[in-house]
Amino acid sequence: MMRPQRALSAWAAWLAPLVMLAVAAGARAADPPGQADVPRPPKFVTAKQWGSQPDPIADARRHTPQYVTLHHAGVLWTNDRDPVEFIRNMQAWGKRRPELEQPPRNTFWPDLPYHFLIAPDGRIFEGRPLDYEPESNTKYELAGHIGVELMGNFEEQRPSPAQVESAVRLVAWLLAEQRLPLDAVSTHGKVAKGQTSCPGRDFARYFEDGQFARWVAQTLRGEDPKIDLGPPLEGGPTELITETKRPAARASQ
Repeated sequence: MMRPQRALSAWAAWLAPLVMLAVAAGARAADPPGQADVPRPPKFVTAKQWGSQPDPIADARRHTPQYVTLHHAGVLWTNDRDPVEFIRNMQAWGKRRPELEQPPRNTFWPDLPYHFLIAPDGRIFEGRPLDYEPESNTKYELAGHIGVELMGNFEEQRPSPAQVESAVRLVAWLLAEQRLPLDAVSTHGKVAKGQTSCPGRDFARYFEDGQFARWVAQTLRGEDPKIDLGPPLEGGPTELITETKRPAARASQ
């Protein structure tokens, strides 16, 4: 007959693998479906790589990310511009707002107002740290929002396919990293109702018809998003951001 101590050891040896499987299953169940293994998007440029020079942000601005909010710059992009120069200028301008802007827009911004910015060629530039809430010229509860800006003005031009794909892959990665649901994704115009047309009608269209959410869902499932920007909106812009030239260059043609 097996001694009690030896029997207990045999029981523990048999039970241990089952306990480990149960723990692993519980951990998987805790993750949002399809969000466990989404890689960081390609074409990712860190703040250090583009030469960010932020000032310290007050601890009072710390937050816990709960939403991902999409914006456009609202400034017409021309294909002779340099995204790195654009970002560096924006960061420097934010620090000089008190001397350049009139109230209530004269608040000091120690760093970029957004956490990520996407260039027309699809490069994703890291902005302010995710630990801190974003900035805005509109009034809504900033805490909890991850700000993602696409360069360009999508009231007057169309985003590039590379830009939209990077936005989709970035948002999917952020949802996975922060364990946020798909309905945490929105636009500036929706969270600041009646205050802005951001992110512009030719980008907002993909949120209004649910297409952007479907592309993100495909990415979260490990699929390549089937991105088709479709034809221009009736009465909307027809030119891609990558095709827009400086006004003087257009006039000389």
